[in-house]
Amino acid sequence: PEFDGKFKPPFPGRGYPCWFFKQIGHTLIQDDLECYNMAEIPLTGDDIPGVRFACDLAQCKGACCTMPGARGAPLREEELEEIEKAYPTVRKYLSFRHKDVIEERGLVQGRKGDYTTQVVQNQACVFAFFEDGIAQCAFEKGYENSEIGWRKPISCHLFPIRVDQGVPERLRFQSIAECHPAIELGTKGHVWLSEFLKVSLTRAFGENWYEEFRKYCETRRNGEMTS
Repeated sequence: PEFDGKFKPPFPGRGYPCWFFKQIGHTLIQDDLECYNMAEIPLTGDDIPGVRFACDLAQCKGACCTMPGARGAPLREEELEEIEKAYPTVRKYLSFRHKDVIEERGLVQGRKGDYTTQVVQNQACVFAFFEDGIAQCAFEKGYENSEIGWRKPISCHLFPIRVDQGVPERLRFQSIAECHPAIELGTKGHVWLSEFLKVSLTRAFGENWYEEFRKYCETRRNGEMTS
């Protein structure tokens, strides 16, 4: 079908100018003659707009840094270089055991297109350390102390939203038992997941995309409340 309405792309400047275009595949047009590839817009899971969420570290103890499994946090290709650059600065925060694992197995694991952080004993991320009984990220600690300019892997920053690869990508809410206190705190404080993750979502997809996402979530919630 043709698309003949007004559509403001959430990523201005990432399209290309054209004089005339109809809907072909995933491409839309708008009046100012800018084409935009819809494959670049991640889809949003139906449950995300209605989730209340606010991390409660006192209750979960940083469980997202110590989730059981043989693989750690998913990594983008460009994050491998960031990890390499930041590690010498933040290694001081890690325990001897975690540093030994890095020496034995390296900073990351996997293959091109499917890298994750290394893990310790099939559980804790190798870059996690404990402070007052709560798991913390060495990269984020260094970032907060103005020692490095990179915060942490975007998959960690987005949690509990996960990004499923594909064309387009798809955002989904990953519900784990350890995050139930966060749902309770978000419900009590009237905090939506989409608002709680504003900084990380903006970092991942840009300010314009986040504004469109926020409006979408708000519209979905209003629709469900009135239906």
